[in-house]
Order: sequence, then C-alpha cells, then structure tokens
Amino acid sequence: MVALQSIRPAVSSIARNPLLLVITAAYGLLQLPQFVGQSLSPLAGAAVSLAMTGVILVTLPFYQGGLLAMADEARTGSTALATFITAGKSNYLALLLAYLVLIAVATVFFIIGIVVAIFGGISVLAAGEPNTALLVIVGLLGALAALAYLLAIFLIQFYGHAIVLSDSDVIESFRHSISLVRTNLVTVLGYSIIIGVGGVVLGLFASVASIVFAPENPLGSVLPELSVAIFLVAGVVYLVSTALLGAFYATYSVCVYRELEPTQTAAGDPPVDDTAAGDPPADRDSDTTSFGDRSDRSPSDPAGSSS
Repeated sequence: MVALQSIRPAVSSIARNPLLLVITAAYGLLQLPQFVGQSLSPLAGAAVSLAMTGVILVTLPFYQGGLLAMADEARTGSTALATFITAGKSNYLALLLAYLVLIAVATVFFIIGIVVAIFGGISVLAAGEPNTALLVIVGLLGALAALAYLLAIFLIQFYGHAIVLSDSDVIESFRHSISLVRTNLVTVLGYSIIIGVGGVVLGLFASVASIVFAPENPLGSVLPELSVAIFLVAGVVYLVSTALLGAFYATYSVCVYRELEPTQTAAGDPPVDDTAAGDPPADRDSDTTSFGDRSDRSPSDPAGSSS
C-alpha cells in the first residue's frame, strides 16, 4: 500500500536532509509569540495572536512552496536553502490565491453552520419546550455541513503539490487534486488517517503549551508552579514536535503524491507523448523537477499547466 510504503522514504529524506527540520522549526517560531503574549494577559495574547495570524497568512504560501520543493528534492538526494527560496518566490502568488479560495470555502461552511445553529435555537424557543425531532433535524443538518466541508478538504488536499510539483495553475491544481484522490480513494484515505494522527499529536502539544503559558493555571494544583525553566522546556518541546511533524508531512505527502501521479494519469488523463518531437522518453526516477519563475504568466492561466 502506497500510504505505508511511503513512510520509510519520507523518514530517509529527512535523515539525509536535516535542513528540512531547521526550516520547519524556524516556521514554528512564529507560533511562540502567541504563547508568550498569552502568558502576560488575555488581552496581550489576543493582540499578538491577531498580529501573528496576519503574518502567517502572508508567509504561509512562501513556506509551503519552498518546503514542498525541498521535500521533492530530498526524495532522491540532497536539497538546499536556495531551492526553498526559489520555489517559495516562484509559486507564491498561485499558492496565495489558492489559499484565499480555501479560506472562502471555509467561511461559507462556517456561515452555514451559524445559520443552522440560529435556526435551531429560534425554533426551540418558538416551540416553548425542547422538540426532540427538531433537535435531531438541526443536528443532522450541522453534521452534513461538517461532513461536506471535510469531504471538500479531502478532495483538494493536494492542490499545493499540483502547483509546486506539477506546475499547475490555481484552478487546475484543484481539478488535478480531485482527480488524483478520486482515482486512489483507498490509498488517500489511509494517507489522510496517518496525517490526521500527526495533526492530533501536534494539537495535543499545542494544547499543553497553551496551558503552560496561560497567565492563570487552569488546572490549579495539578501542575507545579510555573517558572522560566518550565517555559523554556515547554517551548523547546513544542518546537521540536513542530519541526519533526512538519518535515514529515512535507516529505511524506510528496512521496505519496509522486507515487500516485502515474496511477492517476493511467486511469484518466491522456499520457504525454515525449517522443512526439523526437525526444527520448523521460525517465521518471532521473527527472529533475523544475521550479522556475512563474512571473511571466498569471496563476490562473491554463497555458502554463502541465498536470
């Protein structure tokens, strides 16, 4: 199974290229100011969190593009910081636009959830007493909205890989990801479960860090009195976990994506004839992915898509 077979090369890629850990740890540092602000006061924490959310929104496309390109190089050899910078710059606009589309989709589903909740609340108040059938209907509508959102994310999760590794434009990246997932449902489901477990682990570390850095200990006497040493230990543990899981996600997702691409092409997309112009067929294993400058075309221009 590709989802399991890709774990070993993903780990080997990180072992050969510890620079990946440095990059992911550096990006994890952007989260620490939020915890520090939270430790001072709730108001300071909210202000710092808002500011850092803006910073993350602006820098995430650059980070995503550069990290995926480095992970792709790390599969078969060594990678360098130059790859991170070049790919981050050349794919920035396309990834930013795609990210804004994701935010718009999430906002739509959030509004739907709010409307369902308000409708349910008004209906219960109008009835004067809890109506079991009505509550069940409202709950089902909310669950359907949540499932629809998760399904959408499940289908388009490889949009970034399509942009960076397959040179797709914004629209084509979503189409390519949907086609890839539909063709390999079982494999992608297994992959998503593994990635999900990693996300839960990282979430637990973030929750513990949030508790440790809280201005007032929410667990009372359960935790020892906080000190600078505990703050430092919590920060280091959080950074290390962020670096390890971030690097693993990058290399693992790229390994899975590269393995699934031939399957998706054979199942649906017409194969590219490399010999049409007299060129010899390209060897996939020895092929070097180009992360060239996209500045000469719009991210939504299909003429630049090769997926």
